[in-house]
Amino acid sequence: MKLIQLNGQSGGGQMLRTALSLAMVTGQPFRMTHIRGQRSKPGLMRQHLTCVKAAVEISQGTADGAELGSTELVFRAGEIQSGDYEFAIGTAGSTTLLLQTLLPALWTAKGKSTLRLSGGTHNPLAPPFDFVEQVFLPAMKKFGAEATIRLVETGFAPTGGGILEAGISPTAGLGKVNFTEQGELQATSLRVISRQVSDSVASRLMDAVGKAWTCEKRKIEHRDEGPGQGLIGYAEAHFANGCEMVSGCGERGQSAEKIGHRMGKSMATFMNTRAAVGRHLADQLLLPMALAGGGEITTTAPDAHVPTNVSIIEKFLPVKFSIEDEDGGLFRISC
Repeated sequence: MKLIQLNGQSGGGQMLRTALSLAMVTGQPFRMTHIRGQRSKPGLMRQHLTCVKAAVEISQGTADGAELGSTELVFRAGEIQSGDYEFAIGTAGSTTLLLQTLLPALWTAKGKSTLRLSGGTHNPLAPPFDFVEQVFLPAMKKFGAEATIRLVETGFAPTGGGILEAGISPTAGLGKVNFTEQGELQATSLRVISRQVSDSVASRLMDAVGKAWTCEKRKIEHRDEGPGQGLIGYAEAHFANGCEMVSGCGERGQSAEKIGHRMGKSMATFMNTRAAVGRHLADQLLLPMALAGGGEITTTAPDAHVPTNVSIIEKFLPVKFSIEDEDGGLFRISC
């Protein structure tokens, strides 16, 4: 079968993860060159390499160029095998991004599967565990795809050491779903999860969120002693048709006030536009929409991941996306 030619120069690891998912589901091989070409450290990092090796194992496939730092990869998938799998990233790289890479393939398997993934579970540049559990997976259930996840150990960046477990049930196929109406607001809350970080830091973060967005409940949750200290805040809004969750991770050089302000502003923008899904979920729904054969979502201003993700999807599947600016900060993405 002819290789699909992909250029990863303009994007990051998401382009590779989307290509791996689609190659496993469709059986079409690909060659990606200039992987993460514009990053300060181009090529495959450990978290990307783990995704490749996991895809090889689950699909009984092959990967040429599967080495740290490699900027070119040729991947060929075989037949998807259900089973019990365990993958360790070896750093604080995101376990949730690894999970999202493998889910589309395991949903097409003939039997149930389990995953035990170790690495980071609460990362600044990836969907944290709580987002996947409370926002992403409920959205996927509407497509007809089900999975459950359990947090065994919290792994904050940069230490990692986190563990999540997942159970995946096969599905006969994804159904078309439209996410266009926000629905009536039912509840709002603000949580901060911390380990070995002063409550004063969490309080400062929550106070900063409150200056841009008000909510009903505030809570600080403490994690038991574990691998490394860390902190993450969640601003949550539950609607009749779904949930939006904006997160902010504690990072070196980032004040609690700055993180909280960014969170509050993002949530206020989302609620003011009356979008059905947040910008991060919107990016994550592109692939299932395409696999379902169509769909429509309303969201806030899409981030840079959307056009690069779309460019990969349209190479593998006979679909076309459109992105329309409907004014007032609301965008409509159709497949």
